[in-house]
Amino acid sequence: MLTIYGRTTSSNVQLVMWFIGELQLPHERLDYGHVYGGLDTPEFGALNPHRKIPVLKDGDLVVWESASILRYLAATYDDGGAFWPKDASERARIDKWAEWGKNELCNNFTVPIFWSRVRTAAANRDAGKLAAAISNFDAYMSILATQLGDQPFVCGQNLTTADIVIGHLLFRWFTMDIPRAENPRVEMYYQRLTERSAYREHVMVSYEPLRVEGA
Repeated sequence: MLTIYGRTTSSNVQLVMWFIGELQLPHERLDYGHVYGGLDTPEFGALNPHRKIPVLKDGDLVVWESASILRYLAATYDDGGAFWPKDASERARIDKWAEWGKNELCNNFTVPIFWSRVRTAAANRDAGKLAAAISNFDAYMSILATQLGDQPFVCGQNLTTADIVIGHLLFRWFTMDIPRAENPRVEMYYQRLTERSAYREHVMVSYEPLRVEGA
């Protein structure tokens, strides 16, 4: 059985848990981080010297960093290669969008938008920077819309690891009280993701416990 260390309200944990749900893998998730603490213990430090979540333990193997965990799970448990193909060229086609999601989307959403709007009191918020960040992210959503085209998922007809990395952000993006440019293709894509039971269970998790007073 897999053991995952990390709270349900962590977006990086949600990414991992969504994929575990799609693969229907037996698992145990343990609450670590934020109000649960535990990251500064010697035991957790032995698992991850960076003291961050998520951490995956599979037998004697310990893996940290959500994208690394995702690739490990895909390589180990996606037997048919439905989410992460065995063919190197097909895998590269998916990996480049997954990397874009992790390095571009996550970096341009989590701190400049989510943390600014939810984790920062309005009195301490830089409204100008937040507005600029939202406009910038709208531009990224336009890129995503172009890639989607008439496809149901980022890389074609089937859900892949690229969707896991990109799609897990959209619940927060579309439910936060912020202005967003209309983007029918991405909106339809998001609605398609919400129809998946693993997405509803592991990604559509209230972030109200993370909201600071006055945000």
